[in-house]
Amino acid sequence: MTAKVEIYTWATCPFCIQAKQLLDHKNINYAEYGIDGDEMARSEMADRALGRRSLPQIFIDDQHIGGCDDLYDLEGQGKLDPLLQA
Repeated sequence: MTAKVEIYTWATCPFCIQAKQLLDHKNINYAEYGIDGDEMARSEMADRALGRRSLPQIFIDDQHIGGCDDLYDLEGQGKLDPLLQA
């Protein structure tokens, strides 16, 4: 069974695009929440993301992973695949 992955994005955010590319490369299905200019949605995201308002914000099985750099750090450490297969 694969994990539930959620990502909050802006359409033109290069870090959002890069994070989605990694997930797409791994053939991971994810729910994308495009919050371009929607301050209420961004506030809701920040509540889930421990106050972080930068984009993207990524969650795996409701666990806050962080942003693009955090996702790639997990990949580099070999810790991303086990989270995705949870």
